[in-house]
Amino acid sequence: MSVEPVQKHTVHTLVFRSLKRTYDMFVNEQGFMPELDTHSHKMKMALKARDQYEPILHLPTEDPKATRKQHAPDAIIHPVIGAVDPKTGQSSEQPGNVNKDDSVSDLPYTEDTPMPPSSMAPNDSNQVALFNAHQRHEQQTKSALMKKAPTLPKPNWHPPWKLFRVISGHLGWVRSIAVDPTNDWFCTGSADRTIKIWDLASGKLRLSLTGHISAVRGLVVSNRQPYLFSCGEDKMVKCWDLEQNKTVRHYHGHLSGVYSIDLHPTIDVLATCGRDSTTRIWDMRTKACIHSLSGHNNTVASVRCQAAEPQVLTASHDSTIKLWDLAAGKCRATLTNHKKSVRALVLHPKLYSFASASPDNIKLWKCPEGNFMQNLVGHNSIINAMAVNADNVLVSAADNGSMHFWDWSSGYCFQKLQAQVQPGSLDSEAGIYAVQFDMSGSRLITAEADKTIKVYKEDETATEESHPVVWKRTLNMKKAF
Repeated sequence: MSVEPVQKHTVHTLVFRSLKRTYDMFVNEQGFMPELDTHSHKMKMALKARDQYEPILHLPTEDPKATRKQHAPDAIIHPVIGAVDPKTGQSSEQPGNVNKDDSVSDLPYTEDTPMPPSSMAPNDSNQVALFNAHQRHEQQTKSALMKKAPTLPKPNWHPPWKLFRVISGHLGWVRSIAVDPTNDWFCTGSADRTIKIWDLASGKLRLSLTGHISAVRGLVVSNRQPYLFSCGEDKMVKCWDLEQNKTVRHYHGHLSGVYSIDLHPTIDVLATCGRDSTTRIWDMRTKACIHSLSGHNNTVASVRCQAAEPQVLTASHDSTIKLWDLAAGKCRATLTNHKKSVRALVLHPKLYSFASASPDNIKLWKCPEGNFMQNLVGHNSIINAMAVNADNVLVSAADNGSMHFWDWSSGYCFQKLQAQVQPGSLDSEAGIYAVQFDMSGSRLITAEADKTIKVYKEDETATEESHPVVWKRTLNMKKAF
């Protein structure tokens, strides 16, 4: 028995046939709405009436004119001057023309005639109910307006910061910082191609790691394994075993310099970005590239990872910020509010929000959709790095050596510092390339262009009287663009 060969069709033909069958199936029912469910409609209207018209839903329906006439005999009402008496045909211009024995209902009545006092007597239940309903409606309106009124958050007082220690040891610009999760040490990467590990308490050098052949631009320490990850302008991404003090893994794939690196907080995933305009997601153990997130059309300067959505955030020199879906490997939102290159991103350690920095201003965003919150205006420089601690202190560091300290909730800049270069350096070498708080949030570490590492701490002698809060809200704090 011979089997007839099945005719093969192209994908385009099969898709077109499927669309045609679907159209033929539903074309006859197009424009026909389902029947209205009477019971559901009545229930909907009842709920809508109770929700929107409850204050006036059960008011009396008597005619106001009839109510006025009903109470008219209890009071003395003066006729309107110039009106004609319907019985005598005489004008009531003179007060003496009014007959006291005539019925009050025979007198002319206009809409401008005031209500008699007896109509507002306490024994009139209809009028009392109407008055009470009106009062309730006014109170509800006032309370709604009070709830919708915008509130201006008052800045929290923060003590000023001062220089605590200057550490020298690198032979080139210090480009990156990472702090150990145990808060025992921190490491720095430099343009001298070395990674140095320093004691956080004393500031003394513990170890130097060599292996990169160009500037080390990013560092991150794992909080679950004894690993240190580094990236540099030599296109290399390295994994260092801190128990053996040597490289154990390489991650190959970037086509140009790698400028930023970050670890996912809950899964063994590594994110890197660089000058090839892509962000790559790596499996930490197998060294495989899980995703190559492309979408930026210029250098990707910063990448950050978090456990909640969006799990990956990137900032680029194309003045955009992208929020990525890590599972699908696709962009879920693009923020185009900045006008210039975005070089720094920072995630708040407690709040579900993040900040981005550009020469135009610093913007605060709300996760997961990236809704704009407010601007931090005043740091008009090329901002290379930012850091925030659990006390809502945000620090922005710029290319000219200036540092601004902000209150996260209100956007108030409570301190401005200018980094001092070490003796023998030029004033133009005052640039700051990286800032990082330690795990306690009480020490601030900066990596600078004068080849030094500076440590700042809070001023213990400062009080609210010696450093008062002088805050004035500016109009452009809420401008999204």
